[in-house]
Amino acid sequence: MKTEREKMTDAEPFFTNDPQLMEDKKNARLLCSRFNHSPEDESVRKALLKELLGSCTENIAVKPPFHCDYGYNIFAGDDFFMNFDCVFLDAAPIRIGEHCMIGPKTCIYAIGHPLDPEERRKKIGIPKPVNIGDNVWIGGGVTILPGVTIGDNTVVAAASVVTKSFPDNVVIAGNPARIIKRLTESGETDSAIGYEK
Repeated sequence: MKTEREKMTDAEPFFTNDPQLMEDKKNARLLCSRFNHSPEDESVRKALLKELLGSCTENIAVKPPFHCDYGYNIFAGDDFFMNFDCVFLDAAPIRIGEHCMIGPKTCIYAIGHPLDPEERRKKIGIPKPVNIGDNVWIGGGVTILPGVTIGDNTVVAAASVVTKSFPDNVVIAGNPARIIKRLTESGETDSAIGYEK
């Protein structure tokens, strides 16, 4: 029989108040607190991120404060930059590709809850992985909802709410986010698609 953590990381409904998961959250909050109050020393911060996250490379820069639920379900590729005040709810895995940038106050949610109030009262979580491709730029104040995949080279405009998956080489914006431009392989704008100011 699976543990609640195994159910969670396998993207199956799980009991959020499981004692082991509560201990895991406590550990993540302690590491986040140490990171958020660390001195301006990149070697200290990188060491804390390596302890907190599922994986990352030496080529990582995260500006505090940063908050997450577990940490061990966050996998950051090489050359990753994240600005101030981001929140990742990583019940399911959050995978970030190489050469990605995330603006301040961005939230990534890899968990939802049942619509039925009886089920919600049972403290059931519904984890859904979030996948971000290579060379993605996410602007400030973006919200990414559970189950979303963002393709390579895609740009997410500031304050967008990303409710569904998007392909490679597009610019998306709005609430809910939609494609406003397509990019060529060189990153130049190919055409605008129904964008209104």
